Amino acid sequence: MKRIKSWARNICGVVLAAGLLLGPGGSWAQQKQVTIAYQLIVGPLLVGIADGRFEKATGYKIRWRQFDSGAKVATAMASGDVQVGVIGSSPLAAAVSRGVDLQLFWILDDINEAEALVVRNGSGINDPQDLKGKKIAVPFVSTTHFHTLFALELWGIKPTEVRLLNMQPNQIAAAWERGDIDAAFVWDPALSRIKQNGKVLVTSGELSRKGKATFDGIAVNRNWAQAHHDFMVKFTRTLADLYAAYAKEGARWTAESPEVKAMVKLVGGEPRDVAEAVKLYRFPVVEEQVSPTWLGGGRDGGAARALQATAEFLKDQKSIDKMAPDYGKFVTSKYAEAALPR
Repeated sequence: MKRIKSWARNICGVVLAAGLLLGPGGSWAQQKQVTIAYQLIVGPLLVGIADGRFEKATGYKIRWRQFDSGAKVATAMASGDVQVGVIGSSPLAAAVSRGVDLQLFWILDDINEAEALVVRNGSGINDPQDLKGKKIAVPFVSTTHFHTLFALELWGIKPTEVRLLNMQPNQIAAAWERGDIDAAFVWDPALSRIKQNGKVLVTSGELSRKGKATFDGIAVNRNWAQAHHDFMVKFTRTLADLYAAYAKEGARWTAESPEVKAMVKLVGGEPRDVAEAVKLYRFPVVEEQVSPTWLGGGRDGGAARALQATAEFLKDQKSIDKMAPDYGKFVTSKYAEAALPR
């Protein structure tokens, strides 16, 4: 989804070995089948996977493959094993910076409240300035690390004025219960656990709206998309319909609703927890997708600027060696525009 691992340092070699330069006239254009990666991220996409509507709409044989991280999705897309994949903004920024020719064509979700900076009860932190000198746990080189540094910048706090600790979510939850840390920026299920004895200071959604967005998206191999334009349009129209339905009826998605039961069938978990998790995200409808807030606007669009800002962060963290000259190249609104109501 959003985590960057050491795979990024070797991804160029994977790209060369995969032979991803197959053009629109190659054998891809003759095949009506596709492998699509998805992750354990709840939302309208999973409903469409569960009921088979993407296959019905496109006429393609779709092989759905579940992954547990965006880094693994990026590697699979670089190798050519996967043509379309759900991927977070951080692993996507790393992949395209390393030469994987992908295009983001749909915003799966605005992470919104699904990631948050929480301060522990009894820590003495009542406002951002109280963070100075405190221990803040965060998984390094992740979207929450990115947003932690951005939040400190907005609040006029230098990173050296706090104690940033590199911890994975399960470590954060354990340290929280022991009282070893004062604050943490993390995602579920650790987020739900620490909120039981803490309060939210800021969410990723609030920080995204201040200029540096994080998101989960759906990306495609550029050459494959060119060879399968009709599939891309029909697939994106189906996404648009799913998101429109959620915008209209999502408030009724409860533990007993068929949509939640369909998601549970795919990703597991308790229906009540899944229903609550959906509410933490925002799912932009197609009109938002094509706007400069997200896919529109070229290199100045929201998604392109988010990828560039994330790449700058990754380079500072030495997770990538160099940046691409233009991240707008890796974002397209044309399929979403074709899915606009007519």
